[in-house]
Amino acid sequence: MERFEGIYAKSVVAAALLLMVAPPFLFGWSWENTVYRAMIFLVVASPCALVSSIMPAILSGISNAARKGVLFKGGVHLEQIGEVKVVAFDKTGTLTGGKPKLTDCIPSEGHSEQELLTLAASLEYLSEHPIAKAVVDYAKDAGIPFESASDMQAVPGMGVSGTVNGRNCRIGKKELLASLNMDDAMLQTAGKLEADGKTVIFVESGGTLTGMLAVQDILRPGVREAVLKLKSMNQKVVMLTGDAKLTAEAIGRAAGVDEVHAELMPDHKLALIRQLTEQHGKVAMVGDGVNDAPALAASAVGIAMGSGGTDVALETANVVLMTDDISKIPFAISLGRRARRVIRQNISFALAVIAILVVSNFWGCINLPSGVVGHEGSTLAVILSGLRLLR
Repeated sequence: MERFEGIYAKSVVAAALLLMVAPPFLFGWSWENTVYRAMIFLVVASPCALVSSIMPAILSGISNAARKGVLFKGGVHLEQIGEVKVVAFDKTGTLTGGKPKLTDCIPSEGHSEQELLTLAASLEYLSEHPIAKAVVDYAKDAGIPFESASDMQAVPGMGVSGTVNGRNCRIGKKELLASLNMDDAMLQTAGKLEADGKTVIFVESGGTLTGMLAVQDILRPGVREAVLKLKSMNQKVVMLTGDAKLTAEAIGRAAGVDEVHAELMPDHKLALIRQLTEQHGKVAMVGDGVNDAPALAASAVGIAMGSGGTDVALETANVVLMTDDISKIPFAISLGRRARRVIRQNISFALAVIAILVVSNFWGCINLPSGVVGHEGSTLAVILSGLRLLR
C-alpha cells in the first residue's frame, strides 16, 4: 500500500504539471485559469482520504479485539484472519482444558502399581507437558516416593527416556516402545481406554514393560458451541494431535470437528497445514505447545493460548487469546471480515470522491474552497467510517 501511495502521489504531481501546459492548447484556458485549475487539482487529487481508508479501521479493529481479550500483533493479521477458510486446532491444552487427570494405573505382570508410578513420576518430574504434570501430581497425592531421573532425553512427540535407580527407562507412546513385545491383553486394554477418550502412555524399565497409565482431559467449556459457530461461518474445522487415533476420534466427536488427524509429529503437523492451505486456502492454526510452533509459523494466522501456552507458542503466534477462550475465534474471524469490508468501502468512497472532484475541476464546476471542503470532508468521512469497528 505504501508503494502504491508513493506512485499515486508522484502521478498527481506529474498530472498537475501537465495540466499547466496542455489546457491552453486543448481548452483555450488563460494562463491564470490554468494555474488556478492546477492548484485545485493538486488539492482534490491528493491521496489523503485514500491513505486514511486503512489505518483508522485497522487500529479500531485491533483496539476492539484487545478489549475482548484477543491480541493481534499487527494489522496485517487482522486482515489475514478475515480470509481464513480452515481453522485447525491442537487437542491437549487447546480444545481440552490442558489439565488431565490420571484415571488408570495398570502394571504388567510381575510389577506393582507403586513401582510403575515411581518410575513414571521420576521420568516425568522435569517435564512441563500436561500429561507429565498429571502423573507427577497423582504420585505426590498418593504419597509415592520418587526422585528426578538422570540423563533425561526427550523424544519430540513421543516421550522421554532417562535413568532411574541405575536402570534405563522410557515413558511415552506405544510407538516409542515398539521394540518391546506387548501381550495382546495389554494392547486390547489400551485400545478400550483410548476408545473412551483417554490417552495411554507406556513405561519401560530395563528393557521390559512395567505397565501403562491412562490420563483423561475434558473439553473446555463452550468448545462445541464455538466449533458450530465456525461451521456456520463456512469454516472447515479440523483437529491435529499427536495422541492415538481412538483417543483423538473420541475427542473430535465430542467437539464436533469436521476432520481428525492423529498420531502426528511436529513435522507432520507442519506438512498437514501446508496441505490444507493448498487444498482450501488460508489456514488458522490454534495451539499452545512447543510441538505446535512449526504449524503456527506455517499457517496464515497462528493463534496461541495466552494463559496456558508455552513461551515458544506465544512468540511464534500472530494472535493471542489472553483468556484461552475458544469462543473468541469466531469473533476474531468476523471482526477480520468486517475490517476488510470497511476498508474496501472506504477505498471505493475515497476514489469515487477524488474522481468526481477531478472531473468537476476540468469542467470548471468547482473553485478552490469547495475543492478543499470536498477533499477534507472525504478524509474525515473515511476516518469516521473506520472508527465503526470500535463498536
